[in-house]
Amino acid sequence: MKYFLLLLLGCASFSSYAQKFQARAIRKHIEFLASDDMEGRGTGSLGEIRSANYIATIFGELGLKPAGTDASFFQPFPVKYAIEGNLHQVTARNVAGFLDNGATKTIVIGAHYDHLGKGFQGSSLTTDSRNKIHNGADDNASGTTGLLELARHFAKNNITEKHNYLFLAFSGEELGLIGSKYFTENPTIPLASVSCMINMDMIGRLSNEKGIIVSGWGTSPVWGKLIPDLVKAQNLKYTADSSGVGASDHTSFYLKNIPVVQFFTGVHGDYHKVSDDIERINFEGEAKILSIIAGLLENIDKETTDPQFITADNPHTGNKTSDFKVTLGVMPDYSYSGKGLKIDGVSKARPAEKAGIQAGDIITKLAGKEITSIYDYMDVLSEHEKGEKVEAEFLRGSETKKVSIIF
Repeated sequence: MKYFLLLLLGCASFSSYAQKFQARAIRKHIEFLASDDMEGRGTGSLGEIRSANYIATIFGELGLKPAGTDASFFQPFPVKYAIEGNLHQVTARNVAGFLDNGATKTIVIGAHYDHLGKGFQGSSLTTDSRNKIHNGADDNASGTTGLLELARHFAKNNITEKHNYLFLAFSGEELGLIGSKYFTENPTIPLASVSCMINMDMIGRLSNEKGIIVSGWGTSPVWGKLIPDLVKAQNLKYTADSSGVGASDHTSFYLKNIPVVQFFTGVHGDYHKVSDDIERINFEGEAKILSIIAGLLENIDKETTDPQFITADNPHTGNKTSDFKVTLGVMPDYSYSGKGLKIDGVSKARPAEKAGIQAGDIITKLAGKEITSIYDYMDVLSEHEKGEKVEAEFLRGSETKKVSIIF
């Protein structure tokens, strides 16, 4: 993964899109999706079904065509996961709405709407998380809201673009990108007609310090051509990640040789915890991000050719990062562009906290291996088992510290 931090000091004025994305509308969607009534939108749960109904109802009101199965907005798929040691099979569902502009090519706009439910599935970082609602306001009610607001914008702009738009809300992302994998293996439109895929995962916590993290930069030259000026118009900075493979649904499309780009505002201390609630969402910040994405879609439409696919620099293509048997219990700072693994947050009672590692520390060596990037860190995790003891070296400010860690 290669990061290029670009601080863009443009004028403070908003683009012409800004007024079309309102904080009030963004709040309304997140309030519903991240309410206790949805019980954390666990895959296959009643809360997921109610959330799917909410999305489908809005798609219908906007005049989108059902693009699921059986002439519906839903694409059901089976999911197996263990609850308290017992394997269960449930039915989850993607939600698909198609804006038909009569074009030969379609742009997929996606976001996952599932989360961790009541702590019995997925990877909660809250201690004693069982039977506690994980509302997932940022992860990923914020991205789902972006999907709904972009659908509204393009369905109601009285313009017939040169592309169709397929708006896809995925389930099963938290269990391993299951919904997006299922879609790309069982597409409801021909994959050959897909021009590119734009993904939104956790876009609700924009800060001026971190800006936006844009993944998939290296999957097509069009992103570097179009995105910088759009970000500059919002007076933001961004971090560009070249990889097409990451821990979200754009990966499933990249592996089908489709150009992808993902927008993300970074991991934070509430990630995968019961504290990821609406009170900490930056609604005005999300409106800025949606302005950038709308501008990107409109500028793609002005290009004379569709985005060119490029095989990006993906050091871990084919690796199953979810199969690690150990973890430090840290949240990386994905906006950090220096050497080492900068820590954005530390989970209680996990190996890193027990060893004294804190947010802001930069891990430079782990288990005898130099850590220059998140991929070096993942390599170390893949080589160890629970109970093993390793040495870690990290920077805290200008001071180098060494600790022992037991996985």
